[in-house]
Amino acid sequence: MNITILDDYLDFVRHLASFRKIANHNIKIFNDHTEDIQVMAERLKDTEALVLIRERTPIGAPLIERLRKLRIISQHGPVPNIDVEACTRRGVIVCSGHKNQPSYATAELTWCLLIAAMRKLPQQIASLKAGRWQSDLGTAIRGKTLGVYGYGRLGSVVATYGKTFGMKVLVWAREASLERARLDGYDTATSKRSFFEESDVITLHMRLVAETRGIVTSDDLANMKKTALLINTSRAGLIAHGVLEAALKNGRPGMAAVDVFEDEPMLDVHHPLLSMDNVICTPHIGYAERDHFESMFSTIFDQILAYASGKPFNVKNPLALKSAKSS
Repeated sequence: MNITILDDYLDFVRHLASFRKIANHNIKIFNDHTEDIQVMAERLKDTEALVLIRERTPIGAPLIERLRKLRIISQHGPVPNIDVEACTRRGVIVCSGHKNQPSYATAELTWCLLIAAMRKLPQQIASLKAGRWQSDLGTAIRGKTLGVYGYGRLGSVVATYGKTFGMKVLVWAREASLERARLDGYDTATSKRSFFEESDVITLHMRLVAETRGIVTSDDLANMKKTALLINTSRAGLIAHGVLEAALKNGRPGMAAVDVFEDEPMLDVHHPLLSMDNVICTPHIGYAERDHFESMFSTIFDQILAYASGKPFNVKNPLALKSAKSS
């Protein structure tokens, strides 16, 4: 089978133990990123099985219609980047499974960013390397209020970290999620406004869907403390376009730590967040961790092998199975 793997930025996939599962197939790996339909169509013209790394690559109908040999797209996690209906029309199977557990790697990075920002570690490290001693005073987190916006699998894990570190945890989310938070023993905010006003640190943990896009507004940020920190390791689109940069310049919140951006991985080096001293930026590394990738690709490759043996699983568009059999 002709298998193509896209957007392997670090060229790490071939070095995973799970890669041996497909080693006997004809494999192409691309380490760069492109969204040019012409380029993509040329690269994928002989591809039968397409491997995508999370949501790095959008696969829309115009491209799918040109890939006449494509039979299966194998991914891990949600598939908002794939036009599943177009795949179904073409008889292309979309397989994507994931274990029903949080991304502990992302939760750990969230906590890493929280500590680093509050204690001003990047500034302190830069000062020491420049030959200076202590450059500023950071802030301890014990006794501070940790605002968790979104109480799903990931938000609930981060809440436990806050409790362990002696923080007061305050949750804001949909009513069903608020009820789960109360049952777990956490305080919930009386309103969205009070949530932003009372929190010393706010961390976002929601999926990006139509209902949550731009859910954090300029008014929300203006209600934060001047000393507060906003952390986003979920999706950039949760914050209305451009408002975080403006809010930071206006002094509310006082700091931000961001792992996600609207234009990934083609981030402009002149992006305003990259030049702000009160912002820590990382290149979407929350889920990019060795053990997680080993598990993720093991599932991705198993999905391809199961399809090749005539027993596909984790199929998101079962109607495509009928189209594939009739073609």
